[in-house]
Amino acid sequence: MKNAVKRKCGKLQTGVDRRVATDYFCQIMLMRISLIVAILAALGAGVFGYIEVTKQIPQLVQQRDSEHSAKVTAQADASKTHADLTRTQGTLRQTQQDLTKSQAAQKKAEDNADAQTKIAADLTDRLAKVNADLSAKSAELAAFTATGKKPEEIGQMVKMIRDDQVAIQALNDEKAVFVRTIARLTNQLAGLIGTKDYFVILPADLKGKVVEVDPKWDFVVLNIGDDQGVLQDGELLISRDSKLVAKVIVRTVYKNSCIANIVPNWKLGEVFEGDMATPAHPAS
Repeated sequence: MKNAVKRKCGKLQTGVDRRVATDYFCQIMLMRISLIVAILAALGAGVFGYIEVTKQIPQLVQQRDSEHSAKVTAQADASKTHADLTRTQGTLRQTQQDLTKSQAAQKKAEDNADAQTKIAADLTDRLAKVNADLSAKSAELAAFTATGKKPEEIGQMVKMIRDDQVAIQALNDEKAVFVRTIARLTNQLAGLIGTKDYFVILPADLKGKVVEVDPKWDFVVLNIGDDQGVLQDGELLISRDSKLVAKVIVRTVYKNSCIANIVPNWKLGEVFEGDMATPAHPAS
């Protein structure tokens, strides 16, 4: 082909126009030749690439199939793992519920055991008391049997003893009233006679508390009265924390309270509610 072109070019070399035309024709031919060579090269490269791709297709297909199989296997494993996890979570929840129930049952059993223990201890105490009462009753029965009396006679004797105890208590109450009356009359008589060295004697065990204070008029109200043995003109010592605060003289006596004036020369400090009151001249 090159030789033919050269021959054609040689034929055109007769004049200037031929020379120009020849150069143009030669350039066109060279461009065509270059284009054909490029196309052939591209076709060769394409064929070579196709051959290479054709060789790699089985490997790619195999790789794809392997990856697909691995993916399917992985998905199956994941599904199985998820199922196993779901079952495990369900088992865990059930185990936790069973544990909670077991703990509640254990707590209930422990509470029941404690209750039964307390009941047993209470029954033991009751049994011991019943045995003690039974022993006492047996001793009383033996004593009653030794007297040779009939049950109805013994019942009458018990009733008589109880009646006598009630009568004795009533006499003791009347005696206490008489004693307080005698003491009150004795105090009044001493006041009328004008005995200088006479003091009202109050019960040695008499104790009371200040329940109200009037600092303006210097008198106090105490929570003890006639029933406790307080007498008019009786003197009481007011103390706080075992320290003497003042001395008062009873002016008015009620059933369970009294009003007393603070002795000015015996006021060592302020009197407050709650201070203790004891006899200044207790009975020996």
